[in-house]
Amino acid sequence: MRAWTAALAVAGCAAGIALGNWQTRRAEEKLALAERIESGMKGPPISIGAAPLAAQDLLERHVAARGTFLPARTVLLDNRNRGGRPGYEVVTPLALSPSSAVLVQRGWIERAGRSEVRTPGGEQTVDGIALEHLPRVLSPGGEEHGAIRQNLDVGAYAAEIGMALQPVVIQQRNDNGDGLLRDWPRADLGVDMHRAYAVQWYALAGLCVALGLVFSFRRVAQS
Repeated sequence: MRAWTAALAVAGCAAGIALGNWQTRRAEEKLALAERIESGMKGPPISIGAAPLAAQDLLERHVAARGTFLPARTVLLDNRNRGGRPGYEVVTPLALSPSSAVLVQRGWIERAGRSEVRTPGGEQTVDGIALEHLPRVLSPGGEEHGAIRQNLDVGAYAAEIGMALQPVVIQQRNDNGDGLLRDWPRADLGVDMHRAYAVQWYALAGLCVALGLVFSFRRVAQS
């Protein structure tokens, strides 16, 4: 068996196993996250006020905050489709004091109805789960501005609006009459896809081993 053939077989096998393990880990991470979120929502909510809090004390936990929405600062996250329908996720800061707020992932609205986004006035209670960041989609990159964006970074947005933001985003679960859809995708969405990819990569690793053996025996037979 030529050295380069053996090297290709070993490299292909190693790559297949590594990529298969990576896809398996991604599936396990999503399952673990879904379990943490489900478990976190069962407990009483942690109150989020104007005082700065540590993200690690809130992540994937049931939280609640009371404040006033700032509709002029609402951002619509584009390319968030549901059931084949194009739409936006609505994100609005909830002011906890004159200088501090928390971002709220309020819900989803179809693109055709974006002009109908309603923001309840007065003091509101938001109940939900604390997330480290808003879900991201692929974008050309660069800094984004305006009411419609692809992605929104908490730290950058805090500087933009001139307010201190809590280090988490509340994914709202309670209804306050704004008409937004809140059937949030489960955190374990895509687990089956990752498992299928893992099987494909492991199969590729096995194929590389098989081909290596075939070429090895063929070489021996020709000797």
